[in-house]
Amino acid sequence: MAMTTNPRSDRDETGDARRGVIYARVSTADQATRGGERDGFSIPAQIEQCQRKAESYQCEVVRDFVERGESGTSTANRPALKEMLDYIETNGIEYVFVHKLDRLARNRRDDVEITWRIQQAGARLISCTENIDETASGMLLHGIMSSIAEFYSRNLATEVVKGMEQKARTGGTPGLAPLGYRNVAAINADGREIRTVDIDPERGPLITWAYQQYATGAWTLRTLTEALEAKGFTSRGARNRPGQPIRINSLSKLLRNPYYKGEVVYREISYPGRHEPLIDTQTWEQVQVVLGEHASGEKQREHPHYLKSSVFCRCGSRLVVTMAKNRQGRIYPYFMCIGRHQKRNDCYQKAIPIDIAESLVEDLYRDVQLTPEQHESVSSFVQAELSNSQAAVDQAHRDLTTQKDRLLTERTQLLRAHYAGAVPLDLLKTEQDRIARQLATIETHMERSITKAVEIEHNLQLAMRYAANCHLGYLAAAPSVRRLYNQAFFTKIELGEDDATGTLKEPFDSIRTAASTVGRESEDSPALGPQDPDDLEKQKKPAHVDAGLKETVLVPPAGFEPAAFCSGGRRSIP
Repeated sequence: MAMTTNPRSDRDETGDARRGVIYARVSTADQATRGGERDGFSIPAQIEQCQRKAESYQCEVVRDFVERGESGTSTANRPALKEMLDYIETNGIEYVFVHKLDRLARNRRDDVEITWRIQQAGARLISCTENIDETASGMLLHGIMSSIAEFYSRNLATEVVKGMEQKARTGGTPGLAPLGYRNVAAINADGREIRTVDIDPERGPLITWAYQQYATGAWTLRTLTEALEAKGFTSRGARNRPGQPIRINSLSKLLRNPYYKGEVVYREISYPGRHEPLIDTQTWEQVQVVLGEHASGEKQREHPHYLKSSVFCRCGSRLVVTMAKNRQGRIYPYFMCIGRHQKRNDCYQKAIPIDIAESLVEDLYRDVQLTPEQHESVSSFVQAELSNSQAAVDQAHRDLTTQKDRLLTERTQLLRAHYAGAVPLDLLKTEQDRIARQLATIETHMERSITKAVEIEHNLQLAMRYAANCHLGYLAAAPSVRRLYNQAFFTKIELGEDDATGTLKEPFDSIRTAASTVGRESEDSPALGPQDPDDLEKQKKPAHVDAGLKETVLVPPAGFEPAAFCSGGRRSIP
């Protein structure tokens, strides 16, 4: 706030100087810093007109009260206005000058309250551009102008919402782009400046990396936050404040934002965005799954160990790490059945020392590992089946494309029905979520269905190499990699006091089944199976060998339904 003193000192009949103050306001920081966009709305222009008006009243302006970048819709966030009202009550001020009434208030309630306080202080409100006074016509004009100001404010807000909604409908970004993007100005074909969104070259790749890493399930929000900080990832800096390392809560919100997969959400409605996605839909959906699991699953703040969440008691309860201390203060780490510890069941299995548990799991991988003979036999079956799978892949892709086109049409019709008022907002949101989930599933299956046979073969052979060398690989792996081994190979590992059994995941369950079948065939019959032609055909085909294998997660693709394993049941490896 600045204080301006008029060198003139005109006085009234009693010889005392008439004293007044000026109140000026602009709504945005841009107007405050650049002088506004239209004449009469900048701070200097308002003060100049108020000074001329004060001279016509032979009044000395003793203070200027300036509100820079504050909205007039509420008095709560206008410190200069509050200071002015307090000032005129204690300093004998006779006049309050404003450029227009809407600089003082944007609704009738505030106008009445502010005008009443000015009158109670013994002062008179003067508008430089409106002929208001205390006559009947002046008061009528004051009321009309106050109503017009309120109408303008509310109508402007409505138009802003309409404009933002229309921008979102066309794939634009309402407001500030989220972290990882930046709002930039560009020149279109007509030579006009337009606002668009580009990827932030520094933060964008780090957000992509964060999504890809968290989707693996090997990270917690805390460890991922620390890794991003080590890579130099920060929030946006302000004019007087540099960017800060991202916090865990902010990272959680970032990982849930559909903007990064190419969607714009405005007023709870999703629209396809024009901006370039930082992550694909499948990875985004997988991240949501991991976030949900971490929200209700294992907490890793205490006693972390790579076997946690993978090992279970024979009774079916999870095994947790506990620390036992002897009389000398020495600590012994154990895996204990949480069912027994919390008295949920009648389990009597003793706690297992962690080093024993680690050894039992290492031995389990020796039992799972394929022999060279088994590996060679299963490989021949896989190669034979891959040569016959391309037709099924092509048909699957055509069917998935038809389903995708139907869902996209349904989504477009749904939005049109909402615009026409036929579909309420809550139903629109529910249906959009359903369509988004189905599209994500279809995109996943389409990506797998168009994979070439050579890529399928490569991934299956990769899995078979793991199966043939998993014991040595597990022994040589670091703890963090051992955790990934356990998550890739087993649905769960059950530990007893002196042995371990595991429920294999796909495709390792199918590979193991095929290997066992080949072993029995070589022992029982030189014809590799029963003599019945139908049984022979079934025997020749191991389960899932015609399924694709995605290298990063080792999961075979399903047909047209959500991915699910088709194993005949749980299978434990003795």
